[in-house]
Amino acid sequence: MMVVQDERIISLASKDKRLDGRKPDEFRKLEVEKNPIENAEGSARVKLGKTDVLVGVKLGVGEPFPDKPNDGILIVTAELSPLASPKFELGPPRENAIELARVVDRGIRESKMIDTEKLCIKKKELVWTIFVDISIINHDGNLIDAAALGATTALVNAMMPEYDGEKVNIEKKTGKLPITCQPIAVTLRKIAGKLFVDPSAEEEAVKGARLTVTTNEKGNICALQKGETIPLTLDEVKQAFDISVKKGKELRKVL
Repeated sequence: MMVVQDERIISLASKDKRLDGRKPDEFRKLEVEKNPIENAEGSARVKLGKTDVLVGVKLGVGEPFPDKPNDGILIVTAELSPLASPKFELGPPRENAIELARVVDRGIRESKMIDTEKLCIKKKELVWTIFVDISIINHDGNLIDAAALGATTALVNAMMPEYDGEKVNIEKKTGKLPITCQPIAVTLRKIAGKLFVDPSAEEEAVKGARLTVTTNEKGNICALQKGETIPLTLDEVKQAFDISVKKGKELRKVL
């Protein structure tokens, strides 16, 4: 049974309006803090409205994967704490946490943001591993965009520690990661046949479709993630592409 607020959101959406007064292509207030975690190689805290996400980057040294013996490794994880939302539960990562980590990972990986071959220390034996850890402080909608922006910001500003052949010295830095581009994810929500960026928690609760589009500086689409069962038309997908490129350029200015 549809609640009164859902009905109001749908009614407003049909007129290109939103519950909080934003325009369809307008993000909530955005705040990005660079390197708030002193002991991380790189970090970022992103506040998108009341959504609050902290991302940390750590580097380690280990063996490469057998199928990519000369490439560094990227590992993205997400933690959804019950302190951030009553919807989250304690225990092993659930589907929503796994999806969040995978969407952020795909945007970084498919955009070729990091030149992983330059993370090779000794071919077929030793490479750098980059750990990107996403922690949700408060959930009020659109975790994907907040987490992806936090990950990109943390990686762009990360400094590599020194490796002397035996151990990693986090006290000494040797330079930045081999960054090639800056991918930005933009998530759109389809409500009442209209597309809205940066959906709030209230808008996410309304039955609809979700599409996340990750683009680079050139406006190239690097990754897509469709969510929920409501379909999108080809024209809606094209519209989502155009909006994502436009909003990606705006969001990239905070990096």
